[in-house]
Amino acid sequence: MPSDLLEIVVVEDDPSMRRAIERMLRVGGFRPIMFGSAEASIEAGVLLTADCLILDIQLPGMSGLDLFEYSLPDGDSPPTIFITSFDNSAFRDRAGRLGASSYHQKPFLGRVLLDAVKQALQAPGENCRLGE
Repeated sequence: MPSDLLEIVVVEDDPSMRRAIERMLRVGGFRPIMFGSAEASIEAGVLLTADCLILDIQLPGMSGLDLFEYSLPDGDSPPTIFITSFDNSAFRDRAGRLGASSYHQKPFLGRVLLDAVKQALQAPGENCRLGE
């Protein structure tokens, strides 16, 4: 039975953060699809069909920024939110050039990320709140 819930693909290597994001998205009325690595998300083939992406920047192996560039090179990507524990201007600048919907430094409140997802889905293609 197909689900009418919007699918949010999350790539986050920290298991506790991944569980917290998954719970928050479920409570928010979304269908989270969770991955612990960029490579696992590529193998699953769900990046282009997702309604929104939440990508951790620093992952083992391929980074979230590299995943975005590698898997979604033509610019026809779902709205994408980047998250990171290691904020720096180079990450923010690159996320902005890639067309990120938003960028958030961990830790953040669940409602902040949920609001960012809702905003990204309402205004796909618009950069918003980079550097928060």
